[in-house]
Amino acid sequence: MADLRRVRDLLLDAGYTVAGVRELLGPVAGAALARDEIVPALRATGGGSPLETLTRLFWLQVPVDASAIPVDALVAAGLAETSGGEARPRLRVEPLEAVDSDGHAGYVVSDVKVRPGSGTVPAADHVVGAGGASGNLARLVVHRPVDNVLDIGTGCGVQAVHLASRDPGAHITVTDVNRRALDLAAMSFALSGVDDVEPLKGPLLEPVQGRRFDLIVSNPPFVVAPPGGRHFTYRESGLPGDDFCRRLVAGAPEHLNDGGYCQLLANWLHIDGVPWEDRVASWVDGCDAWIVQRDVQDPAEYAELWLRDSCEAGTPEYRARYDAWLDHLDRHGVTGIGFGWITLRRAAHPTVRVEELRHAVEEPVGAYVRDVLDGFVRAEKFSTACGRKLGVAPGLVQEQIGPPGAEDPERIVLRQTARLRRAAGVGTVEAALAGVCDGELPLDPLLDAIAQLTGTDPAQVRAHAETVLPELIADGFFT
Repeated sequence: MADLRRVRDLLLDAGYTVAGVRELLGPVAGAALARDEIVPALRATGGGSPLETLTRLFWLQVPVDASAIPVDALVAAGLAETSGGEARPRLRVEPLEAVDSDGHAGYVVSDVKVRPGSGTVPAADHVVGAGGASGNLARLVVHRPVDNVLDIGTGCGVQAVHLASRDPGAHITVTDVNRRALDLAAMSFALSGVDDVEPLKGPLLEPVQGRRFDLIVSNPPFVVAPPGGRHFTYRESGLPGDDFCRRLVAGAPEHLNDGGYCQLLANWLHIDGVPWEDRVASWVDGCDAWIVQRDVQDPAEYAELWLRDSCEAGTPEYRARYDAWLDHLDRHGVTGIGFGWITLRRAAHPTVRVEELRHAVEEPVGAYVRDVLDGFVRAEKFSTACGRKLGVAPGLVQEQIGPPGAEDPERIVLRQTARLRRAAGVGTVEAALAGVCDGELPLDPLLDAIAQLTGTDPAQVRAHAETVLPELIADGFFT
């Protein structure tokens, strides 16, 4: 690993970080690269500087002049090879941006990316680099100090690198069924200066039987694929349907310390005649849970997505693979496939919330995910008779909707400008409380004052508040 530490110094000295590459490429080339178009980026990196050369070699994956950089160090580390005065990438090296700042988190090492139109597909044991899904999970992970962490299905080690950069004192255990993934993850850790990592080979929670953790994270192989044909370890478990995610959710509680978290991305099936919310909620036991559906695809969209992911679109087998995927989903009564995140927190008296959030939310969610779970718990215990004090969420605004010049609005909406950015239509009582609740005054006299101002029976005001406030507390409008 000494060779990789020398490479780390080379990368940092050249400014090969997300911020450095972003500034080098500019917005046009950067946006094109996000669409897998490299021509604008090639035009932006032709000057021959160390940063331009490293960006071409490891990000754009094209041959470079071997004399432009200390290529011997890259070859010794197993990252590049030389031939005829040129250096070519043997592996892909990507810088990572810190989740909650513009800082540098580290590097991840993965297999060279297979791009659409290349005429090739990934190998079965292909190890992917950082991507949109891994970034989503990193931004979801709760911000709290932890002593020990488990990363299930670590792949190139991206989650472990993020966690180590944020909590350098934590002991991190990583697992994967793919030995090649564990080997490349070890390279990622060395390049990122991460030392306290324990690698274990095996599926699901099997490698850590009898152990407990403060935090479990997983970007698992959740893709629901037909049996037979090509199999890609990075995305498919070989288990039927969404069973991998179900088993992980069901097994996590016995591996969590009290108050410990498990957070993962997941796919779940929408089965004809069965509410998806009930299916996924049934996986949970022994934990508070927040299950969020961020997207739903019909079977055709789903098959197309993952055939594009493996660069199979345009191959001779494409139609047969597409048909097999649709046939498999149709046989099992699948009407759609949901994608989202699951957060679990070990608790003695669990509260489970399943919902759909399609709109953009404030990132990183991990900065306030604990407050979200606490809100669900408080809402279940809420009563107007227990002397509670209420405050309003920061950034809450009120909108009044109605014809111009009308004395009273037809509709009142409370809208969050931060965090989950929810909106809720409310009545007079809730709107009045939002205007006066400051967390200092008890709720009882406030409800009495609202009853007097509106000429309403105080008992009716209390009964209304008892009905509507728990949901508004759970949704984060009141604290």
